Amino acid sequence: MLSDVSISRILTAALCHGGDFSEVYIERSKSSSISLLNGVVEGTSSNLICGIGIRILEGDKCVYVYSNDLQNEEKLIRMAKEASASLSEVPGGRTIYLKPMINYTSQKCEIHPTSVSKAEKILKLRKAAETASNYSSLITQTSASTADVEKDVWIANSDGLYVQDTRCRTRLMIQAIASSGNNKEYGYFGPGSGEGYEFFERYDLDASAREAARIAATMIDAKPCPSGKMPVVLGNGFGGVIFHEACGHALEATAVGIKASCFTDMEGKQIASSIVNAFDDARIAKEWGSYEVDDEGTPSQTTQLIKDGILNSYLIDKIGSRRMNVASTGCARRESYTYSPTSRMSNTFIANGETDPKDIIADTEYGLYCANMGGGSVDTATGEFNFAVNEAYVIRNGKVCEPVKGATLVGKGNDVLMNIDRVGNDLKLAQGMCGSESGTIPVDVGQPTIRVQDITVGGQA
Repeated sequence: MLSDVSISRILTAALCHGGDFSEVYIERSKSSSISLLNGVVEGTSSNLICGIGIRILEGDKCVYVYSNDLQNEEKLIRMAKEASASLSEVPGGRTIYLKPMINYTSQKCEIHPTSVSKAEKILKLRKAAETASNYSSLITQTSASTADVEKDVWIANSDGLYVQDTRCRTRLMIQAIASSGNNKEYGYFGPGSGEGYEFFERYDLDASAREAARIAATMIDAKPCPSGKMPVVLGNGFGGVIFHEACGHALEATAVGIKASCFTDMEGKQIASSIVNAFDDARIAKEWGSYEVDDEGTPSQTTQLIKDGILNSYLIDKIGSRRMNVASTGCARRESYTYSPTSRMSNTFIANGETDPKDIIADTEYGLYCANMGGGSVDTATGEFNFAVNEAYVIRNGKVCEPVKGATLVGKGNDVLMNIDRVGNDLKLAQGMCGSESGTIPVDVGQPTIRVQDITVGGQA
């Protein structure tokens, strides 16, 4: 670990030729993973990562360099000077002094994952795989895995800020594949938490294994989905991936700050139905996407993105703050020291409404119920999206009826928001990984059960 004096020297060197702001991000992390295929260990890994990233800003221009050598201070100073020289010349001679370090603990870890034997983890995963396999004779393949990381980061900048943060996350994943002839369908669950191995001990992995197998076995005999415009009821939890992808990314300063978002200059205007309220909340205890301080050293916060259908706020990092002339919302994140931070989501969700989910179904004469969403693609500039549905059912006469497969949802994010006419009271969060300019990071998506009164459904029928 570099000393305070060494960090100050690097920050000073980074401004010796050009730039008006410098930042150092130091990371030390331990991670491990185990994966099983049909109950047999397929792979294990253990990794130790140490490195430093040096960022220099001049207005909204950015230069970023990094190294995994934390021992050679002079080499790092030379690297900082060379990066500074790539910017336009400004008067140098400024010396950086750090304030007393502020310590954070984004995730408290009761049982360190690295202290638990691989044999113990394998035993739990194998039991879950057996549970999924025994659910039905249609289940022909199972996979189960776990991944964990313990990370310490130090962030310092030319404003004198100096913070340290301790982070820990654990995730479990279970998948079941059902087969019938050449037809294959799968069910999947991937819960995660901002805590240590204690999450693995208390979580009912067998229940998730049975649910994954149930989805796969149910969908194998499903008929092709009908197509056309119709009401669609999106189930709670991972149904929120549509808001995350089609709307959330378009609210990040990464897109808004360069006017590449369909929501640029829309703050204070109605972009959703008046019953829609949406948040990005990095401060929910133990959640997968939570943190106390972001990767620029700014304390996290609860940001209301949409209030009663009105666009209330964007997600803003330091560069976005400079471009948009508004304060940071503490949302700068990165995968590791090899990435420069950008504005990113944390735990992003549509908030609870007042309607019982059963009433939403009962009030739908005909439509589609999407219980589990899959992947898709989105254009943040236009908001246009295309999402697959992993588990879907026809709604007929106010009842959930036969399962259907091959469903896709096609539309525009702003249209979907305006067409939400029912919001349930069963909010649930689901965990995932989000990729963008600053790498792949842990996030939560979520929502209660909602109904979109008119959306295009692509199907095979």
